[in-house]
Amino acid sequence: MTQTELFLVAMCTIFTVPYLVWRLLRLDYYAPLVVVQIVGGVLLGPGVLGAQFPEVYQTIFTPAVIHNLNGIAWWAVMLFVFLAGIELELHEAWKHRRESSLTAACALGAPLLVGCLAALLLLAFPGWIGPRGQTWQFVLGIGMACAVTALPILVLLMEKLGILRQDLGQRILRYASLDDIAIWSVLAIILMDWHRLQHQGVFLVAYAVVCAGMRWLMPRLPTSDRWFVALIWLAAVAFLADWAGMHFMVGAFLAGVVVDRRWFPLEQIDFLRHHVLLVIMPVFFLSTGLRTTWEMGGPMVFGVAGLLLVTQFVGKYLGVALAGRILGWRRGEAGIIGWLLQTKALIEIIFANVLLDKQIITSGMFTAILLMALGSTMLTIPVVTPLMRRHGIKGTVA
Repeated sequence: MTQTELFLVAMCTIFTVPYLVWRLLRLDYYAPLVVVQIVGGVLLGPGVLGAQFPEVYQTIFTPAVIHNLNGIAWWAVMLFVFLAGIELELHEAWKHRRESSLTAACALGAPLLVGCLAALLLLAFPGWIGPRGQTWQFVLGIGMACAVTALPILVLLMEKLGILRQDLGQRILRYASLDDIAIWSVLAIILMDWHRLQHQGVFLVAYAVVCAGMRWLMPRLPTSDRWFVALIWLAAVAFLADWAGMHFMVGAFLAGVVVDRRWFPLEQIDFLRHHVLLVIMPVFFLSTGLRTTWEMGGPMVFGVAGLLLVTQFVGKYLGVALAGRILGWRRGEAGIIGWLLQTKALIEIIFANVLLDKQIITSGMFTAILLMALGSTMLTIPVVTPLMRRHGIKGTVA
């Protein structure tokens, strides 16, 4: 077959396999389609399909096909992270700054601390820290991996539960938004290349200056032109961040965080996010699957994934429970909020991809983080639904 035909076979496989599994097994209650697509990417990768049917894998996923898929995956994930940045409503967090900042600090700080302790434990065993990772980068990176909340997937799950537009849902979004800013800021620190400080300084100064111009320009543009300018802005900031050694996904988030959601109709943002997930993010899920490995042995990887899963939940729940006690929340709210904020999925995988790209973690550690992200996300709906029912919280959407 020609390269074009192989590429189309790969695309057909990417979209067909996860959808059929999700629909035929009726997994909607346990996981959104995007989670099944992530699992599908793992199954189609070298660790499963490549190991069991190497000839099939090598025939479909040739180096040229993978190269083409990677280009789509890069743009897909940049768009997704950019939209996550746009979702941040900093002015709303400011209106409720005491509650939002206290809860966000507890929800981030507790799992970060517990996750760092787990990372220190893992340092006692070889094979988890990457060849270019320093001890502090690995410890802080794993700690942050345990503290991450996947804001876009959180939106999807709260839509499903029917609480997104309720007061509880909006509060949770504020907490997750502040944590997102902290998480990406810490990631930027982890990725600091001390040999390229001059580039990074130039980037940060230029970014601050141009942001002011961007915020002046956008409200004055016709609504029909704003998306075009926003996409140009995304590509430019992502390029400059990568040039400075900070990774293009950090740039994509920085590009989105200064874009005001009020500049666009809300339905357009929702439409674009849903269709990015539908049309091109499955390619990113496959590219993620192509990077998973079981080279350290299945039981060891699963053991580390289990350790991280328990660590991140305990840390998140303790932090949120502390905030709830200080702020005097109603009975049962801390459990619901804690479970929703421990949702990982896409942002966790993006975060882990960056750490793997910079060789701060090994591919075995990446696989463990991936499994932890899938486990935390798939547990959310089955756990939160009975909690809401028990405490009389009803969603507005069936």
